[in-house]
Amino acid sequence: MLRINPILCKSCGYCIKFCPKQILNMGSERNKRGFFYPSLTDSDKCLSCAICASVCPEGAIELNGEDE
Repeated sequence: MLRINPILCKSCGYCIKFCPKQILNMGSERNKRGFFYPSLTDSDKCLSCAICASVCPEGAIELNGEDE
């Protein structure tokens, strides 16, 4: 399951740009620092490839094997 920590996100957009399935979009909500943060549009299409997590310079994305 992909988890985005909105507190750490600085709205760089790398996760959106490099997602092979293009299932991340910039959300309309801001975090406490004023940055918009991404949201997952379709978790069923996520490949769990972790590219988004590896390109995130802030470490705001985490991937674990457990579904809620």
